Amino acid sequence: MMLSAFFPFYQFLWTAYFLVMFLIGFWCIFMFFGYIIPLWLTAGLAEYLGKTKPFDPEEVRRKTLPEQGAEVIFSNPKGQGPFLHGHH
Repeated sequence: MMLSAFFPFYQFLWTAYFLVMFLIGFWCIFMFFGYIIPLWLTAGLAEYLGKTKPFDPEEVRRKTLPEQGAEVIFSNPKGQGPFLHGHH
């Protein structure tokens, strides 16, 4: 059997591949011109010109429980038990 016998299936695969890549390409173009460039021209430009407050990495960092104001009652256990942080 010759490879040309599979031509209709290969034609379908390449058509599907082309359509998927076509849609992905247009999605990238629309996102770039509809989201990225306006973001640069608003928030990015404002940050560049110093119109926003300076970036503080502490605002992004995940806070520990005591830093959030929670009382951690299990950090100093009383009594006998299989505690992970040594025996008292």
